[in-house]
Amino acid sequence: MRIVDDFSEGPAFEILEPTAPAVPFVFNAPHSGTTYPRDLLQRTKLDRLTLRRSEDTFVDELFDGVVRKGAPLMRAHFPRVYLDLNREDNELDPAMFSGPLKAPVNADSARVAGGLGVIARIVGERQDIYASLLPPAEAERRLDTYYRPYHRALASRIDATVNAFGTCVLVDCHSMPSGAVKFLDEKATARPDIILGDRFGTSCSPLLTDELSRLLRRRGFVVGRNRPYAGGFITEKYGTPPRVHAIQMEINRALYMNEATFARSDGFIDLQEALDEVCAELIQWFAAVHLDTGWSMAAE
Repeated sequence: MRIVDDFSEGPAFEILEPTAPAVPFVFNAPHSGTTYPRDLLQRTKLDRLTLRRSEDTFVDELFDGVVRKGAPLMRAHFPRVYLDLNREDNELDPAMFSGPLKAPVNADSARVAGGLGVIARIVGERQDIYASLLPPAEAERRLDTYYRPYHRALASRIDATVNAFGTCVLVDCHSMPSGAVKFLDEKATARPDIILGDRFGTSCSPLLTDELSRLLRRRGFVVGRNRPYAGGFITEKYGTPPRVHAIQMEINRALYMNEATFARSDGFIDLQEALDEVCAELIQWFAAVHLDTGWSMAAE
């Protein structure tokens, strides 16, 4: 956890660009940020470990091998508890603010009702984040300074990939608490390791989801699909197959970290290497089924 006054000394987000020949994939880690603005810490009534419970800690590092394979990796440095990039910009709870908000809001959103709008009200076990109401201008400041530039950059990188290859696969990378899902079904004997979300086949070709699931299962992972994580705002917004195939990956945190101390566990390297192999094979598979686009792995 790093604490800053603002992001004047370093970027609020970045895109790690590949030096290898490009491939039609974009990886995104919108919740892996661990740099906390000081104003958030001054406004919260929670201790720092509790505040961090919504982080997808280390997820950007788990996937950073894709950059060497030709795919950009976008990642936020600010934390999800400060601003959730996987929400619409109007998913705001007016009750969190001391006055009327500038723009119309979607206060009826199920995510807002649950306390998890674009500016979250709760974290962890439904613990209120803020000690007092926020000024209305704070919502617009966070959206203008961080949210909208991030989505403009992500949309631009996706468009550039589509222009180059005729298509793009957006892999939205997340993690889930180990206790979030008990079992996949009544007959299951193990908790899921990874859940793939493709909005029930609407944000991504089911063939791609099938192949990613197969590659993961072949390495011994217990893989779920769409329940309880079907994909959030990002997969819904950007997933427009066949132009853009957007798929969400939720990884069980117990595979790679101590959830109480936020430290890497002994399983981190093994998981990182396994995901690196899976991503490489998925890229090769996608090349084989999209030869009609004129793109081939042979170009590498």
